[in-house]
Amino acid sequence: VQLVESGGGLVQPGGSLRLSCAASGFMFSSYRMNWVRQARGAGLEWVASINSGGSTIYYQDSVKGRFTISRDNPKNTLYLQMDSLKSEDTALYYCVRGDWDGSTPRSQGTQVTVSS
Repeated sequence: VQLVESGGGLVQPGGSLRLSCAASGFMFSSYRMNWVRQARGAGLEWVASINSGGSTIYYQDSVKGRFTISRDNPKNTLYLQMDSLKSEDTALYYCVRGDWDGSTPRSQGTQVTVSS
């Protein structure tokens, strides 16, 4: 199982970023996928999830209306479109397969920094 996140960077408040997660080593289209994040000095928190077919989506309240999770099963890729970014969205973002148990993901994550 390999998950490789990309697309992070430095953006001003109110800006946008699109994160990607390239999956390999498993049947991507069979699994629910999640985005989780960890701000410096804070614990991990779940951000959003999408079921295997993309028809059922959930968001953490703080990102509802600003973030959009999606997936492209033929391309084995998960996305997170982040709009109207705030400083409190600054964190290391990870994609996680299936039911997340709260543990630190093994992938390297992608850093998002929202600052003027």
